[in-house]
Amino acid sequence: MIDLYAYATSNGQRAAIMLEECGLAYRVHRVDLAKGEQRSPEFLRLNPAGAIPVIVDDDASGGRGQPLVLAQSGAIMLYCAEKTGKFLPRDPARRALALQWLMQALSDVARASSGVFMSSMLVPDKSPANVEFFSQLTVRYFRDADVRLRDSEYLAGELSLADFALYPIYAARKDLITQAGDLPDLTRWADGLAARSGVSKGMDSVK
Repeated sequence: MIDLYAYATSNGQRAAIMLEECGLAYRVHRVDLAKGEQRSPEFLRLNPAGAIPVIVDDDASGGRGQPLVLAQSGAIMLYCAEKTGKFLPRDPARRALALQWLMQALSDVARASSGVFMSSMLVPDKSPANVEFFSQLTVRYFRDADVRLRDSEYLAGELSLADFALYPIYAARKDLITQAGDLPDLTRWADGLAARSGVSKGMDSVK
C-alpha cells in the first residue's frame, strides 16, 4: 500500500492519476495547503521542503528495509512507471519523447501556470499586466502541445506519463484555453483523457 500526501493542485492530481492508472493500491492523506498543513511538524518529517505531493511506499524494498519516502510529482510518476512497467514507452525514441514532454509539462507549462496564480493571488504588488503576461505564456506553451497533437493521438505517440503530467494543468487552465479558441487538437486530447476512469478517479481522489 502506498500512502499519498496531496492536495487538489496540479502537482497532487498528477501523482494521484499516475497511481490510479498504474493500478497501484494507495490511500490519500489530504494536506490542506490553505490551512498550512504542509508546514506541520508531521508533514515536514516527510518532506522538509513543505511541499506536496509525497508518497510513502512500504513495499519499495520488498519488506527488507525502510519505506521509500518520495517527493516531487515528476519523480513519483517515474517511480510508478518503473515499478509497474506502465506508461513509459519501451521504444527508445518514444521513451525520449515521453520524457521530453514530461519535462515540458513540469517546467515550462507548470511554471507559466503557477505564474498566473502567484501574480493574481500571492505577490505583494498585484498587476493585471503581470497576470496577462503569465496567462499568455501558459497558452503559448499549450500551443506547442497542440501542434504536436495534430499528428499524434498522444504526446509521445502512445499514452504515457507525459499525458498524465500535462492534463491537470489543462484542467486548471481550461478557461484560458477556451478563450484562446485555437487549440482544437489539445482539446480533443484532453476530452479523451477526461473520459478515462483512472484520470477522473485520480483527479477526484485528492479533492
